[in-house]
Amino acid sequence: MQPSRLYFRSDALREVDRRATVKGSPDTYALMCRAGEAAFEYARWRWPSTRRWAVFCGPGNNGGDAFVVARLAQAVGFDVCVWHLPPRGEASDAAASAQADAREAGVTVRPVRSDALSIELATFGPDLIIDGLFGIGLSRAPDELAAATISSINASDAPTLALDVPSGLDADRGSAPGEAVRAEATISFIGAKPGNATGHGRALCGDVLQHELAVPVSCFDGIEAAASEFGRADLARLLPPRAADGGKQDFGHALIIGGDHGMGGALCLAAEAALRTGVGRLTAWTRDAHVPVLLARRPEAMPKGVDHFDLTAIPSTVNVLALGPGLGQKDWGRAALDFALADSRPMVLDADALNLLAERGEAAWSSDRAVVLTPHAGEAARLLGTTRDEVEGDRLATIMALAERYRAAVVLKGAGSLVAASAQLTRLIDAGNPGMASGGMGDALTGVVASLMAQGLSAFDAASAGALIHALAGDSAASEGGQRGLLASDLMPWLRHFANPLRVGKGVME
Repeated sequence: MQPSRLYFRSDALREVDRRATVKGSPDTYALMCRAGEAAFEYARWRWPSTRRWAVFCGPGNNGGDAFVVARLAQAVGFDVCVWHLPPRGEASDAAASAQADAREAGVTVRPVRSDALSIELATFGPDLIIDGLFGIGLSRAPDELAAATISSINASDAPTLALDVPSGLDADRGSAPGEAVRAEATISFIGAKPGNATGHGRALCGDVLQHELAVPVSCFDGIEAAASEFGRADLARLLPPRAADGGKQDFGHALIIGGDHGMGGALCLAAEAALRTGVGRLTAWTRDAHVPVLLARRPEAMPKGVDHFDLTAIPSTVNVLALGPGLGQKDWGRAALDFALADSRPMVLDADALNLLAERGEAAWSSDRAVVLTPHAGEAARLLGTTRDEVEGDRLATIMALAERYRAAVVLKGAGSLVAASAQLTRLIDAGNPGMASGGMGDALTGVVASLMAQGLSAFDAASAGALIHALAGDSAASEGGQRGLLASDLMPWLRHFANPLRVGKGVME
């Protein structure tokens, strides 16, 4: 897989950086100048009317990148002021060279003083801020002076461009243990960072531009990636056009169980999502009272009122079970989960099925059963016996722990959803929006994943494709009327759209 589709941890990127600066290649300062030039050109393109740039330089090489930006801005006649957070020890040779060249070019450099920064920044009145305080090396909360500096940056009305990562963001985990810069855009150098694309990083980074700085692809040879991007090209690979002679029996039969008293809407959403994603047949088991509603809403579903669960009652053609939407945690929901766990078919669990599973633990099924779990952070915390904050503190570690403990493919929902399975490279879904944080969205995802499993995708591929189709549908629905007020039912026509990435008769990917 090409490095441009991979995400790398900080230690891996430092090794790539070292390889890129060996004999015969640009030295560290030359690579730093490339980074500064890339950031400068992007800033001019992104904010063409700006002329007063406040540049914040930290003690390391990230600060060196920012000094290069300041020097280039000074050279074209911009009004530039640098605030420098001095190192506790000696700066690297490259960072020292970048600072010296900026000073020689006439750039004004001021030391950061917490008691004066807010006034100095307001007096200068920047129309753009460059954040080069900290790069990928910071994994702790910024100290008091750095935290005050970040607070001043965030208090400014000027847009901020972060270099590599917003200062204060953990580039590996996507969490911010203390104050962190809220950037309008981030330019990421050499390799993509998982922290920029998941968790708090999604909110802190703004728009992310990836720039490889002309580092040879060979520098990534043998470097372990933390995750890979799962995108539309993958959908086209997994979901080719159907055979002209295909029948509904060829496209699977899913059984979705849910909708205890008062929660029938969740099952309706899951059922319609499954149908819109292309399952051949769908059966829905729910409470008697919800059957007329489901028939009226989606007559293509085959609903049945069920009070007691019997394995012999499952249609022989069913090849996937899904539980969770509106399941509840009362006797009916518990009996439904016991029933499903006693079966051996592939299975998707969400919502209260996960909460009930947390009581049973990882020994709930045999190791050879195909299972997909789709927790949000709170459900993931219950499954692991930890806290939501710990889950969001390291989403990559959390999802791998879930996949290993429960021997399942897992979708960890949230900003920058992740998909993992044992012995597989974690996949990152770079789509979705905050408007999808509303009731029923997870129920729709359950239906999508179950539908794809029924159509023959493996648990890992169904989880990945389902998460991406769901996120893309949410983005398209939000583009029509905005994120606020977005409903799970708004996704339904778009699910069908993205479940057909190659249109018959067009022959091109959409």
